[in-house]
Amino acid sequence: MPDFSHEAEGAKRDERAAVLTRRRALTAPQRTDAAGRVQAELVALVRRLRPLWMTAYVPVGSEPGGADLPAALHAALPPGGELLLPVLCDDLDLDWAAWTGPDGLVAAGRGMREPTGPRLGRAAIGRAELVVLPALAVDRRGVRLGRGGGSYDRALARVSATALTVVPLHDGELVEALPAEPHDRPVRAVVTPAGGLRTLDAAPGGTAGVVPHTSAGRTRGR
Repeated sequence: MPDFSHEAEGAKRDERAAVLTRRRALTAPQRTDAAGRVQAELVALVRRLRPLWMTAYVPVGSEPGGADLPAALHAALPPGGELLLPVLCDDLDLDWAAWTGPDGLVAAGRGMREPTGPRLGRAAIGRAELVVLPALAVDRRGVRLGRGGGSYDRALARVSATALTVVPLHDGELVEALPAEPHDRPVRAVVTPAGGLRTLDAAPGGTAGVVPHTSAGRTRGR
C-alpha cells in the first residue's frame, strides 16, 4: 500500500523550499511595504475584535508583518488586554509568556525571539480569542504549511473553537491546495498585502469573507 504520509511530507518539503526561495528574492522595499500593509490589517482587526487575550509572534527575516508587529498589536488592544508570545520548548511544543516590550525579548532557537517573562503554560493559548500565527503558505481549506517542526499543530489543538486563527502571508502564498496530513490543524483566515483580510471557505467555523465576532470592518474575498 502506498505511503501517502511520506508522499505528503515530501511534497511539503518541496513547497517549503519554493516559498523560502521566493521570500528570499523579495527586495528590502518590497518587504517593508508588505510588512506595513499586513500590520495595518492586523491592527484594524484587533481594534474591531477587542480581544482581552490574544497571541502573536515576532516575525523574523522574510516573514511578513515586521519585527515590530507585537508592539503594534499590543497598542491596539483594549485596556487590560494581554498579548502572549510563544516560547519554544525542548520538545518543540510551545509555551507562552506575556509581551512586555522589545527589551523583554531574547534570541532563541529556530530564529525566534521570545519573551523572558514568567511562563504561563502550554494551555494558555486556549484562552485566546485571537491567534496570529506564522506559516509559509495556506490553502483555501485553511491547511497551513509550517516549517516542519509541528509546534503550531500542537498549539492549535489547544485553541478554542470560537477563536479566530489568522496567518499573515506574502502575496501569492494563499494557494488552491496544499498536501495535508492527519495531524495538520486548519486556520480560519489569512492576511496578505494586496488581498487584505479574508476568511477561508472550508476552515472550521468560518464563512468566506466574514470575520467572526465583528459588527463592522473590511474583509476581502473572491
